[in-house]
Amino acid sequence: MKKKRSFFERITGGTKVDEEFDDFEHDDDFIKDSDNYSINSSLEENATVGGELSVDVINTPNEIIIKAMVAGVKPQDLDVQISRDMVTIIGSREESNEVSEQDYYHKELYWGAFSRNILLPEEVDVESAEAREKHGLLEIKLPKIDKGRKTKLQIKSN
Repeated sequence: MKKKRSFFERITGGTKVDEEFDDFEHDDDFIKDSDNYSINSSLEENATVGGELSVDVINTPNEIIIKAMVAGVKPQDLDVQISRDMVTIIGSREESNEVSEQDYYHKELYWGAFSRNILLPEEVDVESAEAREKHGLLEIKLPKIDKGRKTKLQIKSN
């Protein structure tokens, strides 16, 4: 019988990655001989990361904005990695041990590691990116690279 999705997973659309890969059969000979070896091995590594973080990606004329609910996560437990065409958010929610397992009547909150890779629709200026968290909402602002910008190049003579 399939396990019921948690409340967090239902409202955010997030899923536990390790559950998605439970039925995945590994053919080690195929993986070793395949050109996709690095892809398959990275899937296995990501399967141990945990749940997938739900995000909103907003594409304005000047910037790309990514929003994600990270309530209950300390800023030092968030890792945001940015390249010109991708953003990776990795974090962890730690459950307090104030209540014993047998005292729960109903338990739906997601605790543990989560991650998300976001392919960006356009290249961004990594150096000018900003991230802030307020009331559990992480907002990352990524200024777009202006490919139409021109500058005059001064020619030097010897």
